[in-house]
Amino acid sequence: MNDLHEPTTTTASAQRWYTLAALAASVSLIIIDGTIVNVALPTIISDLRLIGSQAEWVTSIYSLIFAALLIPIGKLADTYGRRKFLLGGLVVFVAASLLAGLSSTAVTLIAARALQGFGGAAVLPTTLSTVNATFRGRDRAIAFAVWGSVMSGMAAVGPLLGGWIATHATWHWIFFINIPLGLLIGLATIVTVPETIDPPDDPRLDPLGIILAILAFGGLVFGLIEGQSHGWWRPLPHLFDSSWPLSIAALALIGGTIAFTLFIVTELKRGHQGRPTTLDLTLFRHASFSWGNFAAFAIATGEFGLIFTLPLFMQLSLGLTPIGSGWVLTAMAAGAFIAGGIAAPFARRTHPATVATTGLALEVVGVGILALMVDVSMNLLTLTIPLVIYGLGLGMASAQLTSTVLHDVPPHQSGQASATQSTTRQLGSALGIAIIGSALFGLTHFFANANPLDHGMNPDSLAQATPYALWAANLFLIFGFLATLKLPRK
Repeated sequence: MNDLHEPTTTTASAQRWYTLAALAASVSLIIIDGTIVNVALPTIISDLRLIGSQAEWVTSIYSLIFAALLIPIGKLADTYGRRKFLLGGLVVFVAASLLAGLSSTAVTLIAARALQGFGGAAVLPTTLSTVNATFRGRDRAIAFAVWGSVMSGMAAVGPLLGGWIATHATWHWIFFINIPLGLLIGLATIVTVPETIDPPDDPRLDPLGIILAILAFGGLVFGLIEGQSHGWWRPLPHLFDSSWPLSIAALALIGGTIAFTLFIVTELKRGHQGRPTTLDLTLFRHASFSWGNFAAFAIATGEFGLIFTLPLFMQLSLGLTPIGSGWVLTAMAAGAFIAGGIAAPFARRTHPATVATTGLALEVVGVGILALMVDVSMNLLTLTIPLVIYGLGLGMASAQLTSTVLHDVPPHQSGQASATQSTTRQLGSALGIAIIGSALFGLTHFFANANPLDHGMNPDSLAQATPYALWAANLFLIFGFLATLKLPRK
């Protein structure tokens, strides 16, 4: 690693913590934006007259673009300078936030969210790889714990901020608020974050791998989201005759699956030939990396499915205001921040993998209790307690998985490994919204025997569908728990 702005010996220690503060603020901005929309979504649906799939795209397109671009952007940042890409990502993110705030149609809002995802994809891997390049020893463990706690805690703070803004202003301000914050964080980055470069032996890109990755992730998420609107067996008008058995959603799923298979085959072949790859699959030879990434994927899938479902249930079935539902969801943030503080000493006494396993167990218990108790007559206390339990688990698992995943990765591969870990999280969040959101809307439609967004979301039918959506989210958390049992504990 070549640090182009090495601080002097007397200021190095303090400078690193200023750097961490700026990086944490950058992460906070983009992670909050991944969840801030959820609480305001019912208002946006009403104002812009969104149908079900459009509502899902407003939230999931951000994570989808994130997932598709993290790895190539991470590699470019390693090669040409992480701070350059961090600042560039912040500029794009701020510009996209302005466009989103000015949106008056579903198309412009979804396009702006996609552009936000592009900017965020330049921010997230550069912050993590800069932490990896800047800190060593005990300080490195603390920095990873802070980074992981910010990731999990800010995801839960987003709904509160979104609810407050939706209650006291218009939903447009959930995007306008990013403009002054982004400018301040950009200034802090210029002042405190050093430029770091760790170029690979072969800096060339893998264009075919990048294209296949985008087609794979895009096709899979598009198919899952559009399936509930287009169905699976409805032919495409004007493109296929009536004998064609599949809809555009089914075709997207098939195409995405084929592209993903070709992506894996291509990357394996290029790796064996010693040519540059978009994803170095040899990283998955490390048990901590492979099982840790699977666990991170499962956590993100369950978490974002949960955060998509609960605000709709609380506002439309329980009658809470956006700020009221945001306050309830801060129970998750409180638990996450508390857990972030106790996770590090717990890990020193046991092992980071043990802390992650304990955290996943708490998440499963919290969501399981919530799914059993969800009802239109439930009070806020019975809703909040399971969320605190879930938040404790989320903080413990996320904080320790970050360092566990990278534990056995060679230093020269840390940038790509960081981007890969971020990609699995973002892909999980996109799929969580797609799978669990589709299940929620589909079951609401089934129980109401009508299209819920064409005739108003039926509160009773939504309440009937919510426990099933929560159990779906919990199934992914159970998979994550089982994956952490496979993590090495040496």
